[in-house]
Amino acid sequence: MFNEKFLEAISHEGVVSIVTTGPEEAHVSNSWNSYLTLVDGNKILIPAAAMIVTERNINFNKKVKLTLGSHEVMGYRYMGTGFLVEGTAKFLKSGEYFDMMKEKFSFLTRVLEITVTSYKQTL
Repeated sequence: MFNEKFLEAISHEGVVSIVTTGPEEAHVSNSWNSYLTLVDGNKILIPAAAMIVTERNINFNKKVKLTLGSHEVMGYRYMGTGFLVEGTAKFLKSGEYFDMMKEKFSFLTRVLEITVTSYKQTL
């Protein structure tokens, strides 16, 4: 599902912003490109240690948006590219993906699993 430019962008370090909406207002939490693990063609796994408000919001509304990018990858016209990713999310507390991620990121308490419904390059 993910194109070459997206894969190149996440292979370089950069910040990932995770936007959720709860009963009150939007909330943003952050992670790193190097923490993203792609599985099943359309899923992104992110280790979670805190993300308390993010989890509360996802329990209210499972829709999520991510922005990510890297200044080290050529964009449309200049160095630097970014992406907007949309999908649905849930937190994993056990199972195959949880175990796999726990081996890579010992600090996690849960795994944020995002099923991507769309993504587009923005820069």
